[in-house]
Amino acid sequence: MKIKKGMTVKVISGNHRGSEGKVLHVFPNKERVIVEGINFIKRHTRPSQENPQGGIIEREGALHISNVMVIHGGGTTRIGYKKLDDGSKVRIAVKTGEEIG
Repeated sequence: MKIKKGMTVKVISGNHRGSEGKVLHVFPNKERVIVEGINFIKRHTRPSQENPQGGIIEREGALHISNVMVIHGGGTTRIGYKKLDDGSKVRIAVKTGEEIG
């Protein structure tokens, strides 16, 4: 997965196109991410010990990884890899060639 937890991403397609947020969770097997403040879903819950009232809870739903793009240096970019002389591999922004930390 080229997108990691904590990165800032922009939604490039779907109902939330143009929205930006921080990645909260990544699901590599399902190729999905959860982005802060985007794609809210409503879940009806029964009363329990943690939530004695029950009711409707709103939380972020997952987006497919192909619908988001990383923001780096003020704009969106793809992520590439570059091999260093010591044999290690670093991630770079394809548009600018800068290293992504």
